[in-house]
Amino acid sequence: MSLEQVLSDIRACRACLGQLPHTPRPVVRVFPETRLLICGQAPGRRVHESGLPFTDPSGDRLRQWLGVDYEAFYADRRIGVAAQAFCYPGTAPQRSGKSGGDYPPPRRCAELWRPRLLAELPEVELTLLVGGHAQIWALGDRAGVNMTETVRAWRDHAPSILPLPHPSWRNTAWLRKNPWFDEEVLPWLRARVRGILTS
Repeated sequence: MSLEQVLSDIRACRACLGQLPHTPRPVVRVFPETRLLICGQAPGRRVHESGLPFTDPSGDRLRQWLGVDYEAFYADRRIGVAAQAFCYPGTAPQRSGKSGGDYPPPRRCAELWRPRLLAELPEVELTLLVGGHAQIWALGDRAGVNMTETVRAWRDHAPSILPLPHPSWRNTAWLRKNPWFDEEVLPWLRARVRGILTS
């Protein structure tokens, strides 16, 4: 099995047809040269429409965290993106006047594809686990009781894995309450990414 074949199979996948509020459109962007692998939760609506990962405000914040500009993020084949679920899961209904967030990524997608895909990415040096769902899937019992505790214990997983909060605007308050993330985690992340992309 080659990476090209796995990607072709993923992009043709319709396993969730009829279970999503739209036609499945798997979004994944990895290459044989990928050394930095970004594993988020699932594409949002804008990514579903564009077909490119992180073409939204979350992507802008993520690129700021990485110290990588928009052009490099999409041009450098050493940067790859493969979420827990490759298709947009839809948005939950609003409750009590609050806008609903996206549904969680269905486990079925990760079970179907992640082992096959990761087996074809031997050059990966750093995997970013973006959000609680990605952290639980990848870390299992090593994940903390919640996303905050998992990210706070980031040194336990470095240098090959780094758990991150989701860069969504919904986490702006979390970032304000946890200044250690900006002070401790982001400088390490930027230095690690710089080392990967310049070596």
